[in-house]
Amino acid sequence: MRPRVGVGRRYRMEEGEIEVDSVLPIRLDDISPELARASGFKGVVELLKVAKHGRGEKVYLVRFHYIPPQHRQAAERVGVARRRRSKRAAWARGRTTGS
Repeated sequence: MRPRVGVGRRYRMEEGEIEVDSVLPIRLDDISPELARASGFKGVVELLKVAKHGRGEKVYLVRFHYIPPQHRQAAERVGVARRRRSKRAAWARGRTTGS
């Protein structure tokens, strides 16, 4: 089974988004108390209660960063503008070639 998240993809939350920076396969044994605490959990048991899905045979360390709502809205405006320019350029190319 492959991870359900992808590097560079954004996922909406109630407030803002998270963007995935990396997805690394690791072993269950690699989850140390230090890694659990660095991930915001009190320990390994608490981390696994939240993060473990299914049988847990494949384990991935997913690193991501938070994008506040105002940054997401600005990025969406840029994306809309790029799509509009792209559509106009495609229309102009088709028109000039006689399509």
